[in-house]
Parts: sequence; structure tokens; C-alpha cells
Amino acid sequence: MKIALAADHAGFEYKNYIFKYLSEKGHQIHDFGTYSSESCDYPDYIHPLSIAVENKEFDFGIIFCGSGEGVSITANKHAGIRCALCWQTDIARLTRQHNNSNIVAIPARFIAKELAQEIIDTFLSTEFDGGRHQTRINKISKW
Repeated sequence: MKIALAADHAGFEYKNYIFKYLSEKGHQIHDFGTYSSESCDYPDYIHPLSIAVENKEFDFGIIFCGSGEGVSITANKHAGIRCALCWQTDIARLTRQHNNSNIVAIPARFIAKELAQEIIDTFLSTEFDGGRHQTRINKISKW
């Protein structure tokens, strides 16, 4: 699987942890940054990742910041992105099944790395249910 990662300074440590974890599982990973824990502006990293996911250069994106909110809001500015902020595995499962989300946002300041790993595993392994859910997704960009 081809997976894109990005984070701001608050998510830097989690991004590196997940990069190593997913690489060891055999996934092809691209790191869009940031590359240090120094204060930075998350849109500088989230917009390029979102464009790449939107263009189907990657199967999924995983993004990190302190709350997960800023990166999620930024990613969702792109018409082809359905980014979900996940802090539990059930949310990760449902957003894939019902929303066919293609990016998951992780709140690094609020969950343990091990839980982030479980959420990401769930997100990546859950299939989209399609059917009535596709009809709803088709209406998202109509407004």
C-alpha cells in the first residue's frame, strides 16, 4: 500500500513512530514533513499531501497535529479528500465503511502512540461498504 504521512511539530514524534511501524509492515511510505519538532505551519505540509492523495498518487494519507483538528480542516479544503479525525478505533472503522475516508487525522496530544497505531491499522484494513453510503458521498461536493 502507498501511504502519505505529514505532521506539524506537535505530531512530529507520532509521524516518525508510524513511519517506522508502517515501513516495517512493508508499506511504501512518503513523508511530506515536517522534519523536526520546531514550530511550523501545518498547511505547508497538509496541502501537498492532500493534493497527492486527491490525485491518487497514494492510497491513503495519515496526518498528525496536537488536536488533529487543524490538519483535518486543512485537508478537507480539497474536494477529493474525506479526512476524518479519529481518536478511537470504532470511529476509524465507521469512517472507512460509511464515508470512504482517504485521510485519517490523529490527535497526538490526546492519545497514546499505541492507540494511534491501532486506529491506523483499523483505518487501513477496513473496506468501504458502498451502496447507500456512495449515494451520500456523491452529494458532498454538490453544494
